[in-house]
This record gives sequence, C-alpha cells and structure tokens, in this order.
Amino acid sequence: MSRQSRQPRQSSRPPTGLRIKSPASLLAESGADLEGHGLRRTMGLFQLVCFGIGAIVGTGIFVGLSDTVAEAGPAVIVSFVLAALTCVFTAFSFAELGGAIPVSGSSYSFAYATLGERAAFLVGWCLLLEYGVSVSAVAVGWSQYLNELLHSLVGRQLPAALSAGPGDGGVVNLPAVLVILMAAALLVRGVRESARATAAMAILKLGILAAFCAIGFSAFRAGHLTPFLPAGIGGLTSGASLAFFSYIGFDAITTAGEEVKDPRRNIPLAILICIGLVTLLYCAVAVAAIGALGAEAVGDKPAALSLVVDQVTDSTVGGGIIAFGAVVAIASVVLAVMYGQTRILLSMSRDGLIPRIFERVSPRTSTPVANTWIVALVFAVPAAFSSLDAVVGLTTIGTLAVMAVVNVTVIALRRSHAALPRSFRVPLYPLSPVLGVAMCLYLIWGTGWTTWVQFLVFLVAGAVVYACYGRRNSRFGRAATPTAGAGAAPREE
Repeated sequence: MSRQSRQPRQSSRPPTGLRIKSPASLLAESGADLEGHGLRRTMGLFQLVCFGIGAIVGTGIFVGLSDTVAEAGPAVIVSFVLAALTCVFTAFSFAELGGAIPVSGSSYSFAYATLGERAAFLVGWCLLLEYGVSVSAVAVGWSQYLNELLHSLVGRQLPAALSAGPGDGGVVNLPAVLVILMAAALLVRGVRESARATAAMAILKLGILAAFCAIGFSAFRAGHLTPFLPAGIGGLTSGASLAFFSYIGFDAITTAGEEVKDPRRNIPLAILICIGLVTLLYCAVAVAAIGALGAEAVGDKPAALSLVVDQVTDSTVGGGIIAFGAVVAIASVVLAVMYGQTRILLSMSRDGLIPRIFERVSPRTSTPVANTWIVALVFAVPAAFSSLDAVVGLTTIGTLAVMAVVNVTVIALRRSHAALPRSFRVPLYPLSPVLGVAMCLYLIWGTGWTTWVQFLVFLVAGAVVYACYGRRNSRFGRAATPTAGAGAAPREE
C-alpha cells in the first residue's frame, strides 16, 4: 500500500463542530431533483404566485394598516416602501437560494448548508415566530372582520366573550380557532386542493382591494396627506417596522421547493413577482384610505378598510363586501402560512432535530397529516387567548432576524460553493445582501427594546432546546461521529 493511500481521507467539513451539511446532501435527502420525499410536484408558476400572494396579503393590510397609519400618519406610504426595500433585497437572496437549493426547509436548510446545524436550528426556531405565531395573529384579525361581515349582513355580531381574547375584553376567540382548524382540514387533503383554494382566494382578494382603491380615490382629497410626517423620523421608522408585518409570508414560497414543477425557474420568478405586485397594491391602498378620510380617521380603527368604504359610499353594503374580502383574504393567509410552517418542521424532523412524527407523510394524501394537526392545535391556543398587538412585534422581529441570516447565507454560499448551479443570481452582489442585512437591522431597531428582550429570551430558550434535544438526536451528527476503531468522519461533499 502506498504512503498516499494510507493517509486518512480528509473531510471537507470544517473542524469547528459547526456540522455544515452540503447542498448536495440536502438535495439528495429531500429528493428535490427527483420526485420528492413522499411529496408530489403539483404547483406551477401561476399557482405558486397565487400561493405567495395568499401568504402575504391579509391581516397586515386589512387590519394592520390602521396601526401603521397611527404611527406614521400619511408617511405610511414611505413606511411601506421602506419595508418593501427590505423585502426586495432579501427577496433577491431568497430567489438565488431557492433556485440553487429547492428544498422544503427554506431558510432553515440554507443556514444548514452554510452556517451549520446550531445556526440552522435557531433559524428554524425563529420560523416558529414567523409562521406559527403569525398564524395566531392572522386568525385574530380574521375574527375581527368576521364580526364586521356579520354586522353588515344581519345587523348582529358574535358576543365579545366568544370572539376576543382576555386582552381585548373577551374570554375566548372561537372564530380564530375555527379558521385554523378549517385550514388544517384543507391542508391534510392534499397540496393540489390547497393550491386551488389559495389561487381562488388570492384572485378574489386582489379584486376586492382593487375595488377599494377605486372607491377611495373617488373621494380623494390632497389636503388629507398633510402634515405628511406628523411623528417625525421616529414615527416613520416605527411605521416601517409595523408595515413589515404586511409582507411576512413571501418567503413561504421557498418552502414549496419539493412540490413545485421546475422549482429552479419558478421559485425565483414567483418571489420577485409577488413582492413587486404586493408593494404596488399596498401603496395604492394606503393612499386611497388616507386620501379619502385622512390619517386621524383611519388610524387605530378596527376594520379600517370597511370603515372607509362605508363613509365614502354612505352605505354598509360596500363595507360588507370589503369585510367579505377580508374574511377570504385572511383565511388564505392562515392556509398558506400553516403550509409553510409544516414544511419547515418536516425538514427539521428529517434531520432529527425535532421528533420524527413531524416528518411522516401520508401515502394516501402525500401530506404530513400529524404534523399539520399538531401545528393547528398548538397555535390555536394563542389565537384563542391573545390579542393581535401582543404577537405582531415578536413575529416581526423573528422574521427580520431570519431574513438577515438569509442575506448572510447567500454570501457564505457564494464563497463555499461558487460552482453550484444557480438559476438566478443576486444583482449588484455583494451590495444587495449587505443592504438587506442593514435594512433588517434598521427595522429591528424600530420594534423597541421590550420586543428585543422578548426575542432574546426566545432565542435563549431555543438554544437550550437544541442543546438538550436537537444536538443529541441530530442524524447528521450521529452519522459524522466515528465509532470505536473507525477512521475519520465521513466526507460530507
């Protein structure tokens, strides 16, 4: 045997214990370039765009607009643009990563391929805020508009005790629980059925928001836009942080990597189309609402869009139509965001970082049934007892943290896997991802110190869970640990 053959085979895994998994391994384990890991490719570009719109357009604009206006005044338009810029820079990174590594894990998998297992687990932990907790927030907003719709149709509303949590003067928010359970029931039937329902709801809510803009602009008064910046730069920054909540969900497109036809082409296209379309829509809705009634009349008002239409048309019919659109729109967000959450958990379960029950896929429906119902039941609890304001800030900061990591990840992957095929490349690299990180940090600053403390506690809890369960049960870690008498750890790439 030659001296060269006796030398141990060197592993490309860094010696720091980061447990970095290569993109090739992620693709092989998921079957992303084949038929998927028990998942079926049923979504085309149109359905994927509708899915993205379904995940984005909902509570943020139908309910959250009034809170954003209360902070920024007429400058809410600029707040939406600042939030959109943050999303655009990060959307470029998501588009490149989603085309290069089209797997269900999204930003969790991207972090695993560049920053290592510990960072990936914390990213997945933060995604519980973005997807899971936002499901609860969105469901609370759905309950508000359901009451508005009932008032328009029959002149009655659900009792406050059964339609709001304790923080909002009620006891339990049953409509919020109901919409989560209905979404879960549809998701377990199959991706094809869910995609069709989401596409129909997306088209409907875009039409209703376009109708709202037409009504609002019919009563537009330029004087309502002054003073443009009543709360100064501080109000603009706070407004941008709140406005960002309206964009949460666009990254859910990358969680469909194993169920999309031609994912390397369709995922980047869908992300960029959704961000551009939604930004134009949000700015138009904000200008129409404030131009019609003024910032003071819109700010801090529940079901603000229905209020605008009622006052402009001097009738409750138009407001009822807007309320119906909101009920449909917000239900589609619950559906799309729950889908994203279950796929993230499926990927983490494959890696052994959370219990195996989350990776089980039904052979009949090709969906993770147990995973979906667990998610629904867990997040129905905060939806039943929490107020919208209590979870929006924490959801926003968790999402911004993940997006900052994604921008770092695209730089790291360029350096470590320069030859990896990419169907889309970030323009103005590396300036775009650097600006993406800077914009995320800027909006995090605007969430306030109480939210920072809550988020820090949440991260510490995640680190403890990883140390006590994830690291010990990691399949990648067990595979990389040499047994007695064995040679070096297996080569990862």
